[in-house]
Amino acid sequence: MHSRGRIAIVILGAVGFFLAVQLGALFLQGPFAAAGFQAVEDPSDPANAAFYVGVLLVATVGMLALLKYDLTALLRAFVVLTSGLISAYVFSVVLPPIVDLPGLFHLGAIIGAAAIIIGLAVYPEWWVIDASGLVMGMGAAALFGISLDILPVLLLLTVLAIYDAISVYGTEHMLTLATGVMELRVPVLIVLPTTRTFSFREMVAEMKAETDPETEESADPLERDAFFIGLGDVVIPTILVVSGTVFLETPLLFGLEVAALGAMTGTLLGLLGLLAMVVKGRPHAGLPLLNGGAIAGYLIGALAGGVPIVEALGLAPYL
Repeated sequence: MHSRGRIAIVILGAVGFFLAVQLGALFLQGPFAAAGFQAVEDPSDPANAAFYVGVLLVATVGMLALLKYDLTALLRAFVVLTSGLISAYVFSVVLPPIVDLPGLFHLGAIIGAAAIIIGLAVYPEWWVIDASGLVMGMGAAALFGISLDILPVLLLLTVLAIYDAISVYGTEHMLTLATGVMELRVPVLIVLPTTRTFSFREMVAEMKAETDPETEESADPLERDAFFIGLGDVVIPTILVVSGTVFLETPLLFGLEVAALGAMTGTLLGLLGLLAMVVKGRPHAGLPLLNGGAIAGYLIGALAGGVPIVEALGLAPYL
């Protein structure tokens, strides 16, 4: 396939996935809130941002340790089960209950979550991973979005963007983590194939058998059969989209709050900028562009909707 066709497929696939997660998370925020899925008692507490950054750092260190000591089976099982758990939240509000069971989830949700777990465990092809990541991404973004008010979300996105830049361009441990989790075949990365014949399972098998680690890096990026974006790069800016809808009242445009619409637009513009750099062949930190675009778009939308800047930043209770 011509290189321009490959690039077009990657762009359309990435934008489509981001939009699906954003719109799906917005759809889920109402049912999630009604079901009482809010994760914290006080969504406006800025300490919530510090807590989740800490959880992320601990999780990153834990994953790197498991990869270093070749405990990949344990890490894969953890991620697959986590995918099933988050999916159960989603299916609990979108699937019919079939049979109500004691506890948080009904039988329909359990069956849906089990399908995700079995699919990832038995046949982790790219479309299974992307479908699981789509459900997981929508659910995670909605859960965080209804649980964190504007100020904690802005702090979270800012800190994570800085951390992402340091971990990619400085310590480079995020690149090590990305390579390791790719071989796990789990929805931590979304896969964007550029050809109909691409098989993620075959690619991973070839990676494991490859003796020259420079082979993949030396290939022409425009001739690659697939590109990859971290699922966190999709979820984290989408948290602001949901939070801006839940905790800030602005006029509607195209059926969406203008602040949330601004965050969506800014994220997608950041994504296009990120893809323009990625197709040149070098890995890049996604969150500086994606979170920066989301924050800028959110603020523009909020101000255009008549919200004072202090309120848009979530600082009104403290001034």
